[in-house]
Parts: sequence; C-alpha cells; structure tokens
Amino acid sequence: MVLDAPRKPLHPLELLDPTPAAGQVLLRVLACGVCRTDLHVVDGELSRPKLPLVLGHQIVGEVVSGGERFRPGARVGVPWLGWTCGECRFCLSGQENLCDRARFTGYDLDGGYAELVVADERYCFSIPERFGDDEAAPLLCAGLIGYRSLHSAGDAERIGLYGFGSSAHIVCQVAVSQGRSVFAGTRAGDAETQEFARSLGAAWAGDALAGPPEELDAVIVFAPVGALVPAALRHVRKGGSVICAGIHMSDIPSFPYELLWGERAIRSVANLTRADGDEFLALAPTVPVRTEIELFALEDANEALDRLRGGALRAAAVLVV
Repeated sequence: MVLDAPRKPLHPLELLDPTPAAGQVLLRVLACGVCRTDLHVVDGELSRPKLPLVLGHQIVGEVVSGGERFRPGARVGVPWLGWTCGECRFCLSGQENLCDRARFTGYDLDGGYAELVVADERYCFSIPERFGDDEAAPLLCAGLIGYRSLHSAGDAERIGLYGFGSSAHIVCQVAVSQGRSVFAGTRAGDAETQEFARSLGAAWAGDALAGPPEELDAVIVFAPVGALVPAALRHVRKGGSVICAGIHMSDIPSFPYELLWGERAIRSVANLTRADGDEFLALAPTVPVRTEIELFALEDANEALDRLRGGALRAAAVLVV
C-alpha cells in the first residue's frame, strides 16, 4: 500500500521484490501495526517523507534471507529507528535516537504496509515467543515510545497518562506492575475508554483537561493536543514533570509562568534507542503486557487510518499481511 503524496489515500501497487544489501535482512511481513505517526505522514504534518512511500514501522516479519544475526525463519521486529550514522556526538554518547542523519522506517525507508521489506539487521529485535505476530506489532512503537516516556518520568509514583490509546494502554500495564498509581486522562465523557483504563489497573480515569482529584508526580501526554500541556502542568506537583511523547503535536497555547514555576519541567521524547528495545522486549513478557488489538487486512489500511484519525479505535490497529 503506497503513499504517493500527502493527504491522498494509499493505493495498492505491485512492486519489485526488494533485495537485501550487505547487513540487511529480507523479511516476509506477518503483521504491521498502524501508528499515529503514520497518520501524521499521510496528513502532511510530517513534511519530508520519501515519496512514493510504503508506510509502517511496527513490523513483525519472518527472515527470508540476508544478514548474519538471524537465521532464515526467525521472527524479528522492525521499529521506527532504521539506521543511524554511528559517528556523530549523539551516537557516540548513547543518544542515537537524536542522530541528525538517522533514517526512519516507513518515512525515509520503505516500511511494512507490504508483503516484503528489507531492514538493517542491527536495528531489528527478536520477538518474544510469548506474543503472537499481531499481538507483538504494537510493542515495536507504541510500547517502545511508551516505555521510553515512562523511563523519562523517573520514579514518579502517581503518573498521568493523557490520551489513552495504543501507547498508554501498554504503559499503564507496565506502570501498574511496578507499583505505580496510574491516572488516565481521556476526552470528557469517553466512558468506554475510561472503563478500559480502569480494567487495566488505572486508579482513576476521567477528563484529561479537568484532571484527577489529586496532584501527580508526572504526566505523559500521548495525545497530539498542545492544550493538554498547560493542563498537565496544573495537575503536577512542584518538581513534577510533563513528558510529551508524540512526534507531532498541535501548538501549545501560552500559559502563565506560575504553572511552570516550582521547578516543574516539560520535556519531549524523541524516537527510541536499540537499548530501549532490548530492555522493553525483555520486560514485556514478565508483566505480562497484553496488547488490545483490532485487525485489518493490508488492503484495508486506509480504513484503519481513517478510524484512527476519527478517534474510533480503542485498540491498536494491526494490518495482517
């Protein structure tokens, strides 16, 4: 399923089979998660994708050939981070997620909305046996970015998750398993999502803009809604933090300095590192994380994106190839 231009539907196209170069593996795609970042690319909010482009960066695939790390038939995952230079100050200091020359799967590199894909074997992960193909797909971005965001929140005991979608429903389970109290912020009146959050162990679920009944140590903002940032600042204690987890967000409205004062902090989370992937995929089976998924056929990718755009998905959408 190919994107030719922003704000245009994807269309099916028969492409030549990709050939792995040195250090790459050829994968038969088994499942690919649909991410909000895919939607930002389609809607033109991320402005420099390779075009034409095959989207998709939550790929679970079976190794067909190539590379040395994995045997043929092995099941591996391909995340958003697809390549880094290994030479810049960020790469050399353990911050490869900030590499200025980084290339991203489903953005700079063709991704997993396809039957076959090639990937740099160094940036692939072994998939834990506990998870089926479709169950594992959301772990590769929703899970990884959520995990990095949770790590950025430090030892926060009372943590808000604002925007309770694909990432938050995974992070909620991890946080609860660590003994933290989770406060799930949703759209006002979204009783179904609030009940879903409580079923995963959230101590409270309600209107994110209004906030919970007690102060929080940190809030992770998953929804791409800038107005949630000053709201979250109102809800965190002095010394607390607000972490913006998305790659794109609407403009943050101005707010009085007193909301930030008291050594409150705002920070963003950008991309992921391979270390994040190794840590999270080792942790996920021990929780154990349960991914809530809704399956779509590859040719129904536009429907999945439309439903995500309209807020009609409670679960993580996964294309089964």
